Amino acid sequence: MGKYEKDSKDLLAAIGGTENISAVTHCATRMRFVLNDPKKADEKQIEDIPSVKGMFTNAGQFQVIVGNDVATFYNEFAAVSGVKGVSKEAAKSAAKQNQNPVQRAITVLAEIFTPLLPAIIVGGLILGFRNILEAVPMGWLDGQTIVQASQFWDGVNSFLWLPGEAIFHFLPVGITWSIARKMGATEILGIVLGITLVSPQLLNAYAVNGTTAAEIAKDWTWNFGFFTIDKIGYQAQVIPAMLAGFLLVYLERFFRKRIPEAISMIFVPFFSLIPTILAAHLILGPIGWKIGTAISAVVNAGLTSSVSWLFGGIFGALYSPLVITGLHHTTLAIDSQLIADFGSTNLWPMICLSNIAQGAAVLAIVFAHRGNKKEEQVSIPSVISAWLGVTEPAMFGINLKYTYPFIAAMIGSGIAGLFVTLFKVRALSIGVGGLPGILAIRPQDYLIFGIGMLIAIVVPFVLTLAFRKVGLFNKIDQIEEGNEPSLDNQPTKKTGAIVELFAPITGFLQPLNKAKDPVFAEGMMGQGAVIEPSEGKLVAPFDGHISLLFPTKHAIGLVSNEGTEVLIHIGIDTVKLDGQYFTSHIKQGDAVEKGQLLMEFDIDAIKAAGYDVQTPIIVTNSTDYQVDSLIEEAPVTNAEKILVATEL
Repeated sequence: MGKYEKDSKDLLAAIGGTENISAVTHCATRMRFVLNDPKKADEKQIEDIPSVKGMFTNAGQFQVIVGNDVATFYNEFAAVSGVKGVSKEAAKSAAKQNQNPVQRAITVLAEIFTPLLPAIIVGGLILGFRNILEAVPMGWLDGQTIVQASQFWDGVNSFLWLPGEAIFHFLPVGITWSIARKMGATEILGIVLGITLVSPQLLNAYAVNGTTAAEIAKDWTWNFGFFTIDKIGYQAQVIPAMLAGFLLVYLERFFRKRIPEAISMIFVPFFSLIPTILAAHLILGPIGWKIGTAISAVVNAGLTSSVSWLFGGIFGALYSPLVITGLHHTTLAIDSQLIADFGSTNLWPMICLSNIAQGAAVLAIVFAHRGNKKEEQVSIPSVISAWLGVTEPAMFGINLKYTYPFIAAMIGSGIAGLFVTLFKVRALSIGVGGLPGILAIRPQDYLIFGIGMLIAIVVPFVLTLAFRKVGLFNKIDQIEEGNEPSLDNQPTKKTGAIVELFAPITGFLQPLNKAKDPVFAEGMMGQGAVIEPSEGKLVAPFDGHISLLFPTKHAIGLVSNEGTEVLIHIGIDTVKLDGQYFTSHIKQGDAVEKGQLLMEFDIDAIKAAGYDVQTPIIVTNSTDYQVDSLIEEAPVTNAEKILVATEL
């Protein structure tokens, strides 16, 4: 009997048998299934299988975490089930059958806006800073604004219009480019299309409401003799840009299949771009404008009506669950449309408060579990991250793990959202979340929003400690007799062998919760750290031997002479490169010495192929060791110790 034969049989039965498998493949740590009926998978039964370390569903794939031995497990599973594996891309394609239309739409929306987030965040920060310079009277300046009192800051404020306003005025260019990029169309055509929606030759969208129909007919039309088209721009408009971008993609696909390759370079772009521009200004733009305006009007009405407090409370409480489902990406489009239509948004303030509330709940866990150095490696950075607007580490690393802090944060966020909605707080820009979010708020709303921030900090903090004390929503973090912290929260006694891990890669070291793959970030595979490589060389972090060399060379397993098991995973999803751009200098089973060159990889080529090179370094038998970070966040070289593993 093979090592995993029994576990393979148990897993096959638990996922519903061979007939329930549409496709199966694996990566460095996980079995990836596409199931015909995901509901047939018995997760409780799967959890009881000894070799299974966890499971989750992502993008239609049911992923079972096995660990370093996944290749062996996969082979034995294939032998037991008789199911032949498929390529990663085939599995990904098959996985779409498990996504309903809403999930697919959300996935597409997220993939469109995610590349734009850095610009949106920067733009929001700049606009927030300009708000302070030009719109906030300063008592120490006799009631003048900084711009009014200083020529220098007036110049700074004027200059910052370029990057600040431009980001949002020309947002349609980013959207059409992102759609072309995501859907495999010609990216430069997406950029050109976006420019035709915001060209200076068009009447600026912000000036449309102040221009009469007669003026538009006289000065802002293309006259084709028997019909005219209004020359109206779509600055900051989201839906018109999305509709135009999708039309461009589908037209390009249509003509690429039908025009001979010899002349496709000329005619595919021409027949794709020109009809799209015409349709954008004649049909899609006006329709998209009306749709976007209707959506923003409904949201704005809900948040300015007599029951706005109820709307604000519900949205404030439920925003965090939206982040878990991915639905929160839809709010970016709504926020952008609200700003385009009304000059400000009443949705974004509640999103900022939700970020703050999640961080406050984690802060309460830090306080309650003080002395637990291992957990603090995740919890303290999570507080900082959440208060700077990124809540995933806080939610997935701490709050959802214990449940009760997540609920406390939802309640605090709901109360804070209700409060700021009652006082009609609005933001002038988006992208700045957490505590810096106050920069995006209208200056006249600073005081009220500041009180809302205080509510979002105090209420979750107090409720988290209260829920823990009384055991409400709390199954795994009970306080023992005499109100003493549970043993799980005490510093673990260090005994046995101590293994020091040197940085295997030169680059920038970060805590594990900064990993972009949630399996690593949530500690499912064990404890460790991540490195953003600056040099494409991987060396041994200690003396030991190679326990695993994946055929695609993107992942290496090592075991130290003391028995510490370590997985080094170069990049995110780089298994799909099938070994391209990786050069191995060792083979499985080789003995290695600290600092010995194990692998070389081409960072630029991997990035050019569309993959992230962030590299997790994981102690996979963390249950046998206490893993402590020696460096929190800093540039490192191969000569520096980054982790110490102490045998328990």
